[in-house]
Amino acid sequence: MRIGMVAPLAESVPPALYGGTERVVHYLTEELVRLGCEVTLFAAGDSRTSARLVGCAPRALRLDPAVRDQLPHHIAMLRTVREQADRFDLIHANIDWLHYPALLDRLGRTLTTLHGRLDLPDLRAVHHAYPEAPLVSVSEAQRAPLADLRLNWMGTVHHGLPADLYRPSTRGGDTLLFLGRISPEKRPDRAIRIAAAARMRLRIAAKVDAVDRDYHEREIAPLMRAHDVEFVGEVDDAGKQRLLAESRALLFPIDWPEPFGLVMIEAMACGTPVIAWRCGSVPEVVEPGVTGFIVASEAEAAEAARRAVLLDRGRIRARFEARFTAERMARDYLAIYARLCESASQRPIAA
Repeated sequence: MRIGMVAPLAESVPPALYGGTERVVHYLTEELVRLGCEVTLFAAGDSRTSARLVGCAPRALRLDPAVRDQLPHHIAMLRTVREQADRFDLIHANIDWLHYPALLDRLGRTLTTLHGRLDLPDLRAVHHAYPEAPLVSVSEAQRAPLADLRLNWMGTVHHGLPADLYRPSTRGGDTLLFLGRISPEKRPDRAIRIAAAARMRLRIAAKVDAVDRDYHEREIAPLMRAHDVEFVGEVDDAGKQRLLAESRALLFPIDWPEPFGLVMIEAMACGTPVIAWRCGSVPEVVEPGVTGFIVASEAEAAEAARRAVLLDRGRIRARFEARFTAERMARDYLAIYARLCESASQRPIAA
């Protein structure tokens, strides 16, 4: 099968440090190539891939100080995708809905994975205007805000990681870990208070976006100083491996409808329990008492942190291997690709 894979340009594929969508695109692309597909990846020029790479920006836009607005670069990329569209059996787009107008006459052979939140009111307009676009959600919970619209959902595909990316740790440590991004919806303030209530040390390994810098300096940095929290900053895969392996549990105290939460399965791959709020995708990912705990308060989370040592880290890793590998993700997508191509050949969507 010939696939045109379209990635966001904000980060390279895979990202050097933080980056969710681009990381998932990388895992999927590499696994599709391994399974025999002919994949062309449209991405930042500093990406690394086994597929044919079409560099649509010299480097990841977030790391280019000359870039002030990312939208024009994505519009330029879509011109390139459009010009090469006839090379592929299908196009798999991972840039939300931005490609709809450019690929209007090819929407029947274009699969769109929606990676972000769908509860923002303005998004209803674009989905109402393009109900024929074949869509994949990354969790069932992600779809809920648009449940009243008759959209062309092809399925839900949970994210996956290469089975050999992280090594499971059988012991863990005595610290708790917050891993990801400093932002109000991720609630690092909760993580700090949970660790304090559990009388455990906390490490925070997180990116601070420009839009969240004031929040970090005003609210989070003082809390970290007051509770002697170790701030690590952004980390790569090797850094994640070490931190997760040394942690008793990952704290995921979110306060928003998380579409998936890749860090949860990164923790599971290391055998590390996850303590998470009942928001968004969490109930689809965390198995209470097996791979972690789902909580509704800081007090519950602190108690879960104390109990996390009782969970079997080998069993957590086994559940990761059963549910969240990149091979499983790729095979799920291949099944959807086949249905999409069959449907398009029978009833192509006209412009």
